[in-house]
Amino acid sequence: MAAIELLVAVADHGSLSAGARAVGMAQPNATRSIARLERRLGVPLLHRSTAGSTITPAGLLVVDWSRQLLASARSLLDGAATLAVDGTATLAVAASQTIAEHLLPRWLSEFRARHPETRVTVGVHNTESVLDRVRRGRCDLGFVEGPRAPRDVHHATVAQDELVLVAAPDHPWAGRRKPVTTAELTQAGLVTREQGSGTRTALEAALGGPVQAVLALTSNAAVRVAVQAGTGPAVLSRYAVHDAVGAGTLVEIPAQGLPITRSLRAVWAGPKRLTGPAAELLAVARRTDS
Repeated sequence: MAAIELLVAVADHGSLSAGARAVGMAQPNATRSIARLERRLGVPLLHRSTAGSTITPAGLLVVDWSRQLLASARSLLDGAATLAVDGTATLAVAASQTIAEHLLPRWLSEFRARHPETRVTVGVHNTESVLDRVRRGRCDLGFVEGPRAPRDVHHATVAQDELVLVAAPDHPWAGRRKPVTTAELTQAGLVTREQGSGTRTALEAALGGPVQAVLALTSNAAVRVAVQAGTGPAVLSRYAVHDAVGAGTLVEIPAQGLPITRSLRAVWAGPKRLTGPAAELLAVARRTDS
């Protein structure tokens, strides 16, 4: 499991050395750990060069699958911990990728400071899966993206977001001043999020039809890495690309119909008026990003 966590950290932080620092592993141990994982899986996971190590296309897919594995492991540990504490207040939360990566940690930090006695479990899914969990009663509160508010659950807007077009600095679109047309964007080979994600749904709704996906991935971090590697441009949340654009590893490109403004929403089933820990977390989210 340590090697899997390291590989995901390499994808998130852009290099083997940065990934090793993030998980608290010495560089030589990290190198050996990834090499053992490559031998066990039978596929190359990293491009190695004098400039450093970066994720291969096969590695990106393994990272996507690994995120699901790690999320399941965390859910198992959190659930077991909850069972071990009788009488403790609990709150089950499910959040889409963009919200889970960039907003939820801040909300939970404030919530836990106010309610340290409440045990919180978090699942990270795409918007479609979060809504399914809410409808089935498998979580107390969900957070989703998407162009339209769902009709069959209660909802409240907690933040605003924008979708922007980005590419690697050496991409042919990177230097152009004339906006990329909607037709070009529709026909281009984009790196995208998977079907069912709020980002993909909002993009296709704005374009009026499906996009040509050269590669579809289940996390914003994997999409960023693929774009930086030159696989193709992508349309992602401004939250997800802000740091990379600031660092110059990605370039924001003007395009017709972009940026796309969208609402990020809390969703829940049952009574319209939330109570208890779920109501408290919703209040934190609305207050923090209002």
